[in-house]
Amino acid sequence: MEVKRAKITAVGHYLPEDRMTNHDLEKLVDTNDEWIRTRTGIEERRILKDPDKATAFMGTEAAKEVLEKRGITAEEIDLIILATVTPDYLFPATACLVQKNIGAKNAFAFDLSAACSGFLYALSTGSMYIESGRAKKVMVIGTDKMSSILDYSDRSTCILFGDGAGAVLLEESEDETGIIDQKHYVEGDTECSLYQPAGGSQNPATEETVKNKLHYLQQDGRAVFKKATIGMADVSLEIMKRNNLEPEDVAWLVPHQANLRIIDATARRMGLSTEKVMININKYGNTTAATIPLCLYDWQDRLNYGDNLVLAAFGGGFTWGAIYLKWGMK
Repeated sequence: MEVKRAKITAVGHYLPEDRMTNHDLEKLVDTNDEWIRTRTGIEERRILKDPDKATAFMGTEAAKEVLEKRGITAEEIDLIILATVTPDYLFPATACLVQKNIGAKNAFAFDLSAACSGFLYALSTGSMYIESGRAKKVMVIGTDKMSSILDYSDRSTCILFGDGAGAVLLEESEDETGIIDQKHYVEGDTECSLYQPAGGSQNPATEETVKNKLHYLQQDGRAVFKKATIGMADVSLEIMKRNNLEPEDVAWLVPHQANLRIIDATARRMGLSTEKVMININKYGNTTAATIPLCLYDWQDRLNYGDNLVLAAFGGGFTWGAIYLKWGMK
């Protein structure tokens, strides 16, 4: 029986116009540009300041660009999978809002929450719908308005994140290009090293939760950094070994943009030079579910048909994983 394979056939993005530089953050918290750059690699990040626009808006704009680039209508989309940790509402799903916004009346849609690993989880899920023949065109979106859950008096978190969205279209490959292998892991973060304390059923919103700033992201930076450095590097090497890939076989590492030191550690473990690593954390910061599709968007003109790409991420949960694909866009 012939096995179908899903490939990326179009990439879109959205980035807010407003930039928040490290120097801007110096005015808000006790930090400085050199400290942020040397420890994270971030120089600036984009912030969606319009109070009437949120995660669905950014995802919609990225999806519209995908449709335009592919030259298809929204009615041709069978499924929309949207990865986010900053949904417009707890329900309905943000994917449903995007479905309405773009007019994808023949698609069903749902959100997927895996923090910074969200786009990879969504990409894997979407690929299975293509492989099974249950869908022909799947829109996968990573979009987060991280500024909505940041405490800009907490220098340990507010310096790290930015807002943005990226999207791809998955379709059946007609040759050997496309998603070849995927591997994902979870280790339940019972210590809550990276989480939003309030707003869920465990700790619903009250006057006290708002007063105590429990609706903002909180993290144990050291614990997360240690787990991420090991997890992302290990799974990237594992996906190479599973597919008999040597460093010279890999054209690009497409890493989640959380911290430049984590990215560097992953590349070293894979035996890759920095010239083979997509890095845009300096421009956008950590946009959570949007980092990997934003990398694909920024580098798409440098990708060659058939290039071997390794996509890797680590996020809250803890969640992490890697995908091996052959680039199928000409």
